[in-house]
Amino acid sequence: MYRLLQGDVGSGKTIVAFLSILHVVEHGFQGALMAPTEILAYQHYLFFKKYENILGIRIALLTSKMQKNIKINIIDDINNGKINIIIGTHALIQSNIKFKNLRLAIIDEQHRFGVYQRLELSKKSPNTDFMVMTATPIPRTLVLTDYGDMDISIIHSKPINRAKIETISVSIPRMNEVIKAISRAIKNNEQIFWVCPLVKDSEKLDLAAAETRQKYLNNIFPNNVAIVHGQMDSRDKENSLLQFSKNEKKILVSTTVIEVGIDIPNATIMIIEHAERFGLAQLHQLRGRIGRGTKNSVCILLYDQKIGEIARERLTVMRETNNGFLISEKDLKLRGAGEILGTKQSGGQMFKILDINIHENLIKIANKNSKMIINRNPNLIGIEGEKLKQLLYLFGQDKAVKLIKSG
Repeated sequence: MYRLLQGDVGSGKTIVAFLSILHVVEHGFQGALMAPTEILAYQHYLFFKKYENILGIRIALLTSKMQKNIKINIIDDINNGKINIIIGTHALIQSNIKFKNLRLAIIDEQHRFGVYQRLELSKKSPNTDFMVMTATPIPRTLVLTDYGDMDISIIHSKPINRAKIETISVSIPRMNEVIKAISRAIKNNEQIFWVCPLVKDSEKLDLAAAETRQKYLNNIFPNNVAIVHGQMDSRDKENSLLQFSKNEKKILVSTTVIEVGIDIPNATIMIIEHAERFGLAQLHQLRGRIGRGTKNSVCILLYDQKIGEIARERLTVMRETNNGFLISEKDLKLRGAGEILGTKQSGGQMFKILDINIHENLIKIANKNSKMIINRNPNLIGIEGEKLKQLLYLFGQDKAVKLIKSG
């Protein structure tokens, strides 16, 4: 299997992953699930762990920040096949991690990983089936599914009784109106996420922005503002999230660390500051942190009035649809498809003549013909094979074909 599982935020992808891994465990193999953050990996681990004793299997968590002696024992047990299901972060793809009989590798929130990171997990065992999951496929993956080089399964609906999420955009000078909306929500015993802007791809600057915003909000809502960011100690991070999840704090200020893996049904407002700096996938993922309870929710996109045309179009898309797949297709058109036989996950058109938005029918014909050639002559031998090898060489793609297998 080489498959994309696409389903909107909260549609049940984790359940599909769990049942898929159980299927291979039942037949004596191991399954692995890799998540982009410790928070999300730990959440999956707690969910899976509930069924460990009932099913008579062993489930382990592996992250880079674990105590060394615990990590060594887990790595040995993975190698010896004593652990059936391994859930972890990037720690799973380190060279010292050896699986005894890995049969299914799943990557959650696939858009958060690079091509080589995904490829490393799929290479852990020669017979590994591979599945990536996301609400918002990166442009490169979306095109792979169009080509037929990757199978796709779509979860079309969300669980019943899910709340509606309204998305509005508000310019930063109207901040006072947002503060009033927060006051009303707190009086109604509702909770608020406030995500701070991305600042030049620097975690330290992102952190400074979050701390500044926390102080500002704490002056207005004393002792009611928690903070979470990537540079916090794991224990402090858990304490902040626990305070928020228990409704002891009404506002959680954070960097994009909460983009995935946070489930607070009582949170009804998501404020994304300087939303024009975020990509469509990030905006949709962040919006997915609300609307998980029964109350209607609102996502407020705070934007700078000096906004570019593409950024303005992204905000328009967010207001017009909650459908992750439509958002991904729009992202593909805005950002470009990236390199199918390379590592760029988005970017300009890779063809000199063909346009994937116009010539989709030609892509399908070419894909069908290439599969016929591979089925008939997989080693590319003979006159026809030599011509094809030369063609691949001339276009510099002879070594790049294997990169397709990363999704």
